[in-house]
Amino acid sequence: MSADSHEDPFHHVRDAFGFDVPGGVIDSHGHGELDYRLPEIFGLELTKFMVLQVVAAVLVWIIFRGLAKRTISGDPVKGRFWNFWEAIALYLRDEVVRPTIGDSHHGEHDHHAGSTSHPADKYLPFIWTCFFYILICNLLGAVPWMGSATGNINVTGVLALCSFVATVCYGFQAMGPGGFFKNMMPDTGIAGGAGKALSLGIFGIEIFGFFIKHGVLAVRLFANIMGGHTVVAVILGFIAASSHHSTALWGMVTFGSVLGQVFIGCLELFVSFLQAYVFAFLATIFIAGAVHEH
Repeated sequence: MSADSHEDPFHHVRDAFGFDVPGGVIDSHGHGELDYRLPEIFGLELTKFMVLQVVAAVLVWIIFRGLAKRTISGDPVKGRFWNFWEAIALYLRDEVVRPTIGDSHHGEHDHHAGSTSHPADKYLPFIWTCFFYILICNLLGAVPWMGSATGNINVTGVLALCSFVATVCYGFQAMGPGGFFKNMMPDTGIAGGAGKALSLGIFGIEIFGFFIKHGVLAVRLFANIMGGHTVVAVILGFIAASSHHSTALWGMVTFGSVLGQVFIGCLELFVSFLQAYVFAFLATIFIAGAVHEH
């Protein structure tokens, strides 16, 4: 194991040039007992989180390509695995996107799909992609020797940027650029220059808040995922810290640490779903605010 990993207590929850595996740290600089170098692609040196993000994207594509093939006929989807993913997708559609974004028009019958469409369904692909991609990234952290790419602020920052761009584009599409920005400048009901000044002040606050809200998306997801993995690492670190003491003390600490890690691990699974849901829900709220007058 490299000297850097001993000096950095957060080594196992940060991005790296390789994966932690039994026998040493594999990285691109040959640190550790196993001398292995991750390949470079067009001069770009790969990192663990880069690989895991590709893995997450491929898994999402495989799962929902398979699910789409089973739903296109209109027949009920069979199989617990496929029903699991379908149930989550339908919950997001029926309990999150449609009620939150809503529309003044009633749903129209889609004769091709054999189901009732809804005006808010045009935003479903983006919300579904956010949720399931983040969920898979989170869950990969529960697999030994892997990690959660969403525990990196750069990754969550790009996800928040995607939500920001999508919100602006959907707002421009629904209301036009002028209507989008006018929506942030409400009528105060005050006549004269004072009313205009107040409206401009509110507009400035709305613009600033628009950036802040999407920034919070990045920080919230990063902090929860990073914090959870750090707690697991600290609890298991108690075992090594007590190894220099008596066998009885080491045994008690080991038992307590492993038991605590099991409970924290179960909580981490819940947090993986929760944080993916929170990101998707907040992104839906931001889109709803951009496409409707208020």
